[in-house]
Amino acid sequence: MKFHPTPLAGLWEIETAPRGDERGRLTRLFCRDELAAIRPGLQFVQVNLSATTHRGTVRGMHFQRGPALEAKLIRCLRGRVFDVAVDLRAGSPTFGRWHAVELAEDNDRQVFIPEGFAHGFQALTDGVELLYQHTAAYAPDFEGGVRHDDPALAIAWPLPVGVVSARDRAHPLIDSQFPGVQA
Repeated sequence: MKFHPTPLAGLWEIETAPRGDERGRLTRLFCRDELAAIRPGLQFVQVNLSATTHRGTVRGMHFQRGPALEAKLIRCLRGRVFDVAVDLRAGSPTFGRWHAVELAEDNDRQVFIPEGFAHGFQALTDGVELLYQHTAAYAPDFEGGVRHDDPALAIAWPLPVGVVSARDRAHPLIDSQFPGVQA
């Protein structure tokens, strides 16, 4: 694995190295020892698979509040996505800034999103599947979100926004009262 830092501290693009021969290929998606370079003691407790039907769909921007903060390791298994992480850490010098990574079934990239970030993506193809590994179990009482179209974030989605769930459309806009995500 090769780790590429982003402009947002703690957010990493990870390049995997598949090995292949006439039978096909094998790609290591997780190795505790290798990931210790960016996060010693990393432990995942939940793995989820999301399936998104239509190109242009936006899912997010989701986060978990303390005490259920979670980090995520995300990989695209099918299709292609514009994957976005937004720094919502209270007091962070990059609070409110976002970074996007294109994840695709054939580009051997993953993204590691630390605690205190909101996450979302736009499907760039029909039939997208993402694999999520989480450091904490889902806790609905500590779930939060911000709007994908929040002018304070100004996320430059590459396609016209298609389907967005009612729940995601109802997330609040960030304003001066938004405290950020506390550890």
